[in-house]
Amino acid sequence: MKFDILTLFPAMFEGPMTESILKRASDKGLIEVGLHNIRDWAFDKHATADDSPYGGGAGMVMKVEPIAGAIEAVKKVRPASRVILTTPGGRPFTHQVAEELSREEGLVIICGRYEGVDERVRTLFVDDEISLGDFVLTGGELAAMVVVDAVSRLVPGVLGSEESAQYDSFADGLLEYPQYTRPPEFRGEKVPDILLSGNHAEIAKWRRKEQIRRTLASRPELLEGIEWSKQDKKLLKELGLDADLKAKTARLVHRSIGEGGTA
Repeated sequence: MKFDILTLFPAMFEGPMTESILKRASDKGLIEVGLHNIRDWAFDKHATADDSPYGGGAGMVMKVEPIAGAIEAVKKVRPASRVILTTPGGRPFTHQVAEELSREEGLVIICGRYEGVDERVRTLFVDDEISLGDFVLTGGELAAMVVVDAVSRLVPGVLGSEESAQYDSFADGLLEYPQYTRPPEFRGEKVPDILLSGNHAEIAKWRRKEQIRRTLASRPELLEGIEWSKQDKKLLKELGLDADLKAKTARLVHRSIGEGGTA
């Protein structure tokens, strides 16, 4: 997977892109991250990449020419790459979106700054717009790092175990089940006996039930679109729930609050 990041501040990526899993993935050639300073495509001696907005208003707007030059230079090398703009107005970034993007040949990520980019960047070059949530950052660099990290770990071979991504929170619509490791007891808190039993079928059942329980407590709205298997329906009954999806979100939210976040 090829990532080309267009930014005014390439030094911001030195730590996150050169440590831990991303570094190992890069060393193995599984991912490639290219950092491109947008100012390198500016026309004047001051490498100006922003200007005041037409019509007046506070702040500055990123100019179209330097961004256009950067995109066109990258696309000459990787014409199939998808061009993404990080912006609060984009579609919400979810696990499903990360999976979608991981199937692309490459991604060109434009890091917005100031009051945003000239609208002609959107209309002429951008294929997709991504938002991390309903809040505003000082720039798109942090959002780009999140996209690279989330997408990279879905590339085959990046994680030590392919099951790690398969059972992540949100991978199947539910939150992840609780995890434990040694010691078996710490300050009076014990690892559930089932996890020490060696009975893999019962462990799998316990984990699935805990996924449902945890999602109910923290993110009940996620249960709205789940397609329940026969085994899931049995677990729902054991938890005192049912598989009827009508008005379920409101019912589960009310129940979760009323019982202090437990099933």
